Amino acid sequence: MLLTMKRGNSSIDSDNNSIKDMYRASWKHVQVLSDYFWTRWRDSYLQNLQTRRKWHEKLPNLKKGDIVLLRDKQSHRNHWPLGIVEDAIQSDDGLVRKAVVRVSVDGKIVTYTRPVCELVLLVD
Repeated sequence: MLLTMKRGNSSIDSDNNSIKDMYRASWKHVQVLSDYFWTRWRDSYLQNLQTRRKWHEKLPNLKKGDIVLLRDKQSHRNHWPLGIVEDAIQSDDGLVRKAVVRVSVDGKIVTYTRPVCELVLLVD
């Protein structure tokens, strides 16, 4: 009743519509209501269950010489490369949002510019 928004039995007008068309229209109506419910539930309720930690906690900024792990979604954590921060790039609000990191890859020294959310600080 909640999804179909119907109260009790409704009279069926079989003269104008076939039963197949009525079921199809009813199914589409249920799908639209379900999508609407899911969107409202996701946007209004689900977001409040877990607070985001990004930029809400005061953490020390990265600085030159910090040792970090470069987070890589394609590889396992024990294969993440170890690097040294060469330069910390500050944003307009004075917080470090990016860093230039020096990494050794296959015996060659490579530098990457990565956002701090993709870096794991090991040594302060």
